[in-house]
Amino acid sequence: MVKLALRPDNPMNKAMMLILLFEVIVFGLGFPGMIMVSDRPLAPALAATVVACLLCLVGAARIKTPFGYLVGWLAQLAGIALGLLTPWMYAMGLIFFMIWAVSFVLGRRIEATL
Repeated sequence: MVKLALRPDNPMNKAMMLILLFEVIVFGLGFPGMIMVSDRPLAPALAATVVACLLCLVGAARIKTPFGYLVGWLAQLAGIALGLLTPWMYAMGLIFFMIWAVSFVLGRRIEATL
């Protein structure tokens, strides 16, 4: 089974937490674009943005646990899914997914040396 979490003492946990917190900012800033630029209805845009932001916040708060990483991975998928409401969020979601995945791989390499 693939382990999708880093150990609690891994220094990359802080970087992973910061990625999730930056995502909250970007997802929040994407909300006006969904409404004004892509002309999406308010309720679905707000609901999707709130869900994505909450996943990021919960993941960041629990980052030193396997549950936090599970929620963090789900937040990455939610970020990509925001592209359904405005196409440029596909790019942002994929960029954050790549940053998250590369940081995770680097964290696993650090664990191999500990």
